[in-house]
Amino acid sequence: MTATRHLTGRFPLALAPAAAFPLFTARGEEHWVPGWQPKFPVSTVDDSEPGTVFETTVDGECTTWIVLDREPDRRICYARVTPGSRAGTVTVEIEPSGSGCTVTVTYRLTPLSPAGERALADFAAEYPEFLRSWETMIKALG
Repeated sequence: MTATRHLTGRFPLALAPAAAFPLFTARGEEHWVPGWQPKFPVSTVDDSEPGTVFETTVDGECTTWIVLDREPDRRICYARVTPGSRAGTVTVEIEPSGSGCTVTVTYRLTPLSPAGERALADFAAEYPEFLRSWETMIKALG
């Protein structure tokens, strides 16, 4: 199998960091990611609190997420595991920039199987377009 993939990209938003940060929490992504429905096995008030666990199902794959770290309005880091496929971390960093901010999204994923390796190769090939879609969907919020 191939090594861990390290994928990073950036995009601008015309939002202050304090307004952008909540969009990258489990519940915040529900506002702009079609079909994103996080399920929390334990009720939580603050879905960005380190240690928070949630699950998502996208394209028939269940992924477990754990908030590893956060710096409110600046950074949030998740561990994510799609059993039998791939595992790693996702970090979203938000930097002030002019009248808005720049968002940097980094995925570090390791394949867990040949199928996971194929899925990860496809994801890596589409990563720039994937991040462009994030920018487009967030900007569509108005």
